[in-house]
Amino acid sequence: MTQTTDMKIRSIPFLLLASFFPSSLFCVAQEMSSSQLTSEQEKFFENKIRPALVKHCYKCHAEEGDKVKGGLLLDTRDASRSGGDSGPAVVPFDLRESLLYVAITYEDSSLEMPPKYKLEDEVIADFRKWIEMGAPDPRERIHPEGTPQEYTNTIDIEEGREHWAYQPPQSPVVPAAAEKDIPLSSIDAFLSKKRAEKGLTANEAADGYTLLRRLTFDLTGLPPTSEEIAQFVPAYEAHPESAIAEAVSRLLASPGFGERWGRRWLDVARYAESTGKEINATYPHAWRYRDYVIDAFQSDKPFDEFLMEQIAGDLLPSETPEELIENTVATGFLAIGVKGLNEQNARQFRFDLVDEQIDVTTRAFLGTTAACARCHDHKSDPIPMSDYYAMAGIFLSSETLFGTAEALQNRKATELISLPAPAEAGASSKSLAEMIDLEYQRDLVRERLADINTQIREARAEGNTDQAQRLRLQTLGLNNRAGLLDREIASFSDDGKAHPLAMGMADRPAPFDSQILIRGEEDNPTEERAPRGFLQVIPTPDQESIGPDESGRLQMAEWMASPENPLTARVFVNRVWSWMFGEGIVSSVDNFGPTGDQPSHPELLDYLALRFIELDWSVKDVVREIASSQAYRMSSDYNAAHFEKDPENRFLWRMSKRRLDAESIRDATLAVSGQLDTERPHASLVAELGDGFVGRNVSESQINTENRRRSVYLPIVRGLVPESLSLFDFADPNLIAGKREITTVPSQALYLMNSDFVIENAEAMAKHLFQDLDLRGSALIEEAFRRCYSRSPSPEEASKTRAYVERFIATASDSGMEAQQARALALTTFCQSLICSAEFRYLN
Repeated sequence: MTQTTDMKIRSIPFLLLASFFPSSLFCVAQEMSSSQLTSEQEKFFENKIRPALVKHCYKCHAEEGDKVKGGLLLDTRDASRSGGDSGPAVVPFDLRESLLYVAITYEDSSLEMPPKYKLEDEVIADFRKWIEMGAPDPRERIHPEGTPQEYTNTIDIEEGREHWAYQPPQSPVVPAAAEKDIPLSSIDAFLSKKRAEKGLTANEAADGYTLLRRLTFDLTGLPPTSEEIAQFVPAYEAHPESAIAEAVSRLLASPGFGERWGRRWLDVARYAESTGKEINATYPHAWRYRDYVIDAFQSDKPFDEFLMEQIAGDLLPSETPEELIENTVATGFLAIGVKGLNEQNARQFRFDLVDEQIDVTTRAFLGTTAACARCHDHKSDPIPMSDYYAMAGIFLSSETLFGTAEALQNRKATELISLPAPAEAGASSKSLAEMIDLEYQRDLVRERLADINTQIREARAEGNTDQAQRLRLQTLGLNNRAGLLDREIASFSDDGKAHPLAMGMADRPAPFDSQILIRGEEDNPTEERAPRGFLQVIPTPDQESIGPDESGRLQMAEWMASPENPLTARVFVNRVWSWMFGEGIVSSVDNFGPTGDQPSHPELLDYLALRFIELDWSVKDVVREIASSQAYRMSSDYNAAHFEKDPENRFLWRMSKRRLDAESIRDATLAVSGQLDTERPHASLVAELGDGFVGRNVSESQINTENRRRSVYLPIVRGLVPESLSLFDFADPNLIAGKREITTVPSQALYLMNSDFVIENAEAMAKHLFQDLDLRGSALIEEAFRRCYSRSPSPEEASKTRAYVERFIATASDSGMEAQQARALALTTFCQSLICSAEFRYLN
């Protein structure tokens, strides 16, 4: 990278030029051993590919299957690559030569697998992605031919505990200053020491405009106002420490902090308002968990309490009804995940549900990929299958209450939790006549179903199977309709007031230990059961035993929230660091295991973890300490010598430039136009639509309707994320996303130039500046730049802007446009060019 390409991101705002250069993509097929796989590759295989192979292929193509057909084995990497009678089943990077892929797509009628049904499009897409990434495969032969189906632990736990992340954090000695003339906090001292070791020095501090923009977006997700800029910049130039302290305190106290940081946690919690997958049923009550998270960050709920409430809130003591509601709603964390409602095997559904819960729990709070041990001892992380099934027993002994409408294609619907609360302000209600009408419609549907079922029995008795099948098809829609009406009626009391309902968890009356399943197959259990418990590699001195009448969720929550747990505090402060600097001290923020990245500053990580605990797990106090450091206020200026030594800026010699996330881009667009509605809505659009099935009785047009509220309150339906968010790398709600991908693609620029949302806000901004604020000339240009870029325009920018507006008006007038209309259009295009520019989307 040259100095020119790495310059501070600024733009002449009205030059809307975009150039896109197609890049040639090539890849070289290569054999990858299990030790060469990245953590993401292994996770993709374990979560997407192995379960599909086990479910759809192993019966006929595994050593321990019923019968090996076509000489093809698919239960090891080597066997898959060798193939069978027809040739290699898997050829890395080559879809055409990979006969497995050809077979599952049904492209060749002579080669169709599975033979009795075609796999779902989502599964086929996973296999395509897997092969295109080189078919990473960690499998090696586990059971020699002829051995019995038994489980033997192959993990050396004591050796595994030698990994740095499983060692307790050590209180480090804060080093002496290695760089002169920089007043160092403890954070800065650790960074300074490492920079000195690498022959680097810290950049100078950023100017007040840049720093306030950085602070305001990082802490609230919104741009600073002109008034805030006018107050901060001179104060920062005179007394930087006190100016920063005042600004940080103000931003931490603002409602925007909870919304900004709550949304960050919702990425980790894979928050969404539908089940996803083929049926994609709505979650009308998921919004309660969203609001719980926002309130938790806003009130600075201690993180250990935040953790315990999400895992076992229903089991915690509650002194007031409000506290009981809060604790109950928190367990929605375990209920809002992806669910394959069309899974016909109820036992398989339960194990898949539990697997998802183990995955999100261990990765979100512990940065540990325990779910990979479902099918085999985790060869990379020291987690045996017995540990996985010890945790599975805890979740199997708990009931997940996620709701959804019962229908013929959804026999997995559950009850919801009724909250001890009066009718809520803003909640929907129904009149007595509407309630009677709902019940009448439901009764009509039930009567019609009864009539058709009688006709089906008569047709079968007469041997008329075709007639019976035609009649049965009629019942499909009626069953769905009856289920939706039942759920809607149950949502209201007899007087038409909405029942406050929530998703969440409850203990089953009879807890039990889980069997260990060979290869994770629910129909291939061993006789051995794993006693309910936790990961052996992470013991804590205060670990409570699980009683015979307890699920173990409460003890699991206590084990994870213990100050003695070596991972919990480390993982979260690393997330905070990543959210404020763009990169974690450990880059693999969701994976602290042996396959994850090493910390760039291990002593600093331990210092922050212990400091977090010392501060009573206060998120705001940790954010305050980081935001007040010299490191956070550094400029992002380029230094060629430093860049050559540390091109990725792992040792923080400057602040890395960062693109705003999708929500901040959208919210900033609304803010600068004066259109942003900062009030929190009651519930959610999905709650208004109620129970249903996306693509059936809930349409995309009903969900993706723009409004002026903050993006955290937009409906997040799996598979239908709003375009204004999805184009700018919004977190995939199907996955745990501690760190978002950042892409630059043509569709982003096209959206900014052509979308109704951007154009309407540009028009609103122009009108607000010219009419509402009554600004003209230089004052208007100054305010526009401050709103969009948090700075004043340079003399050249101001001059060119005036010239552009005057030239636009003259040209439009010559073509017959009225002067007032021409001025409005000129100002609109000027405002849109500001919003479309790179500087609007980036933090320097």
